Amino acid sequence: MALSNLIAQVLAIVYIVSGLGVLFGKIDFKSIGDEIVGSPTLSFFSGAFGIVIGTVLIHYHNIWTMDWIVVVTLVSWAFLVGGIIIILWPRVFTLVGKLYRQSPLWGIGMIGLGIVFGYFGFYRY
Repeated sequence: MALSNLIAQVLAIVYIVSGLGVLFGKIDFKSIGDEIVGSPTLSFFSGAFGIVIGTVLIHYHNIWTMDWIVVVTLVSWAFLVGGIIIILWPRVFTLVGKLYRQSPLWGIGMIGLGIVFGYFGFYRY
């Protein structure tokens, strides 16, 4: 349970700060995706980072229960699968970029997800 709380705390901080970055116009996911697609080195290292983080999280936190902890497991698997996709098919970012619109709703959604992770990570021991 302590590991679940730690991972939730880290995810809460990342999602809240990233959401604020989107709201304040400091983060543009379309530009980030274009840079990853345009740079084979950046594509590889982004994918490798996702694979490493996902594998480590899954190794230590592959817990399938009927409570909030399963969300941490799902995020862990998303890191792994996302890393694999970035390395094998980096152009997927181009397709995702077409769906993305610079909107404050993305930031609000990220902050909301961060608050949920923060609640379970910091306040539900």
